[in-house]
Order: sequence, then C-alpha cells, then structure tokens
Amino acid sequence: MTEMLASRRLPELTARLDGVAVARARPMISDRLWLSRISNDLLAGAISLIAQCVARFFAGKLAPIIESPAPPLQKGGFIRHYLPFFSRGLVDRAVQKLRRGRRPFYWQVAYRLIDGPGVAETGQLDGKPFTVLADDGQRFYADPFVLERDGRHFLFVEEFPYSTGRGVISVAELGTDGTFGVPKVVLEEAHHLSYPQVFAHSGEIFMIPESATARELVLYRAEQFPDRWVRDTVLMTDRDFNDATLLESDGRFWLLGTERFGHGSASDTMAVYSAPALRGPWAAHALNPVAVDHSATRPGGAFIRQGDALLLPVQNGSRAYGGGLGLMRLDRLDDFDVRFELPRSIDPGPAWARSGIHTLNRAGGVEVVDSAG
Repeated sequence: MTEMLASRRLPELTARLDGVAVARARPMISDRLWLSRISNDLLAGAISLIAQCVARFFAGKLAPIIESPAPPLQKGGFIRHYLPFFSRGLVDRAVQKLRRGRRPFYWQVAYRLIDGPGVAETGQLDGKPFTVLADDGQRFYADPFVLERDGRHFLFVEEFPYSTGRGVISVAELGTDGTFGVPKVVLEEAHHLSYPQVFAHSGEIFMIPESATARELVLYRAEQFPDRWVRDTVLMTDRDFNDATLLESDGRFWLLGTERFGHGSASDTMAVYSAPALRGPWAAHALNPVAVDHSATRPGGAFIRQGDALLLPVQNGSRAYGGGLGLMRLDRLDDFDVRFELPRSIDPGPAWARSGIHTLNRAGGVEVVDSAG
C-alpha cells in the first residue's frame, strides 16, 4: 500500500465470489499521509463493498465484472517509498498553511452571464470569464445554486464564517449591473448547513440543504422568498447523507447522494432514496449502496437536462476533495436498478483558472461554479 500511495495511485478493492470478480470499489482516501487514516478509509470502503454485494445478491443483480489488471508496483519497501513521500507531504502542507495565513481552508464561488452553451455542453471552462464572488477574508462561500424567479436571479451559497466554524445559507440577488452583491444570511441552524439546493414545486419554493452533521435531511419552504425559510418536513433521520440531489421523474421523487455509515469518507459511497411525493415517505433503494467510487458518486450540483438525457455533476476526488468535477449520464433509475455512464471530466480552461471545480449549476443565463481557493 505504501508503494502504491507513493507512486500516486489509489487503492482499488475487488470482491470475488467463488474466485470470480463481482464488484469493485475505489474508496476516497481523505488523508494520504497518515497510514491510520488511510486504513480507516479502506476498511470503511471494504465494508460498503460487502454491503453492496449482499444487496445485489438478494436482488438477483450480482454478476461477474471485467477485472482490470493491476499495474506493477515499484520495488522497494516502506523506507524507500513511504518515508520520502511522507516528508514531502509534510513540507507541502506547511507551505500551504503559510500561504493561507489565518484561513484554515478556503473556497471561492464564481459566476458569469452567458447566452448559449455553457460548461455542461462544452465540458470545458472556456469562453466568457467567471467573476469571483468577493468575500471579506472572515468567511468563504461555496456550493452555489442559482434560481430564476419572475425574471430575477438569486444566488444561494454556503457561507462559512471562520469565527463560528459552522456553515449557514446565504443569498444574493443579481443586480441591474450584472453583478451579485454581498450574500445575506437567510437560514441558520445549530448545526452546519451547506449545499443549498433550491427549487420550485407546485407553485412554492423549497430548499434541501445538507445537514449531515445533525444526521437529518430537512425540506425547508420559503415563507417569504428569498429571506424567510421554515422547516417544512423532516425527510430522513439518523442518516449521514451528503449533498442529497433531487430528481422528479415520471411522477416519482428521487434523492441521490453519498452516505457515510459510521466511518470512512463522506464522498465515495452513493445511496439512493425514492418517494411517491416530495414530503415522502422516503425509502432506501434495494441496491444501496449503489456504488463505492471516489470519482463517480458525490453530486456536485443539480441534475442537468440535455434533450432527452439527464446529467448529474459528480465530484472527482481522485486527487483530493474538491479536485475536479465530471458529468455522468443517467441511463436507468427505477425501483430495480440504478445505472450511470462513466463520468466525462470537465477540463480546466481560461474562464476559471483553477485546477478543478467542485460545484456546477445554471439557471437561465447565469452559470455558477466553485472551487478550493
């Protein structure tokens, strides 16, 4: 394992039944320096892989898969490979900490006004440059969602004040000059909130923000849009469900996100829930966990419709959390199966000069992204 990490390859786990490969997992490694944390992520991924195999076995879906040949490892041992890798990593982290100064971590939201194809259509961060949503250095903004209502555009973000260490939901409106002002806090709880997925349904405006630290998922309703929100319905309890992303299809409602079962990463194990109505009752899919993959499970924005196709932005954590985003086409979603094509990576470009993006959303002619600063 140490040689693999030192060569910048990530572990891949394979489940076999009677010697035949039947399932594969690529766990997210949240910290690649400390072996104890790496082992924790791998063990959690292995448990999720076993649970996936059991679910598929009883659903009659467990079938052989093509096994990828393992690349040869570098010769040598712990001292030759891991210790130099560990030393370089500590130096890199020290440099990053000095650069950030008082900020323990930092994200930036950006937006642009466009006509015609955007990132979802081109797969590239090119064309008209994005404008950074400015902050005062005492907080950062992340997880942008945008909603168009009565010809006006509203930008919802996670606002993270360093003084509290807890995310809140804020909103800014697009001005006549084509810029967003300073976001204003509109939803705050005793726990962390993020990923403010906002949408219209049956003539009302709703929001389903992430609240995994409270082990619940709550539907909020706009009592007075966009400033006043009330708790409408608790959709799920006792679940560590992250970035739950809503889809309404053929009269049924679906939530797709990543679920953490006690330990391991919050970014590598996809779970799916469905309900006959927005307020529920919500039931787990028979094949949960649907997939264990650091690059194809955690949503990074609302579903995107392209003709008859549905695309889900998914985070690519192969380098690091927030290291990239891909677009994954939905092939099948029903009570019997969940199938996606492999993600198509969004390439870097001059419109947003960052190594990767973390969220992608669009409403009308306003497109929004974010990435680690």
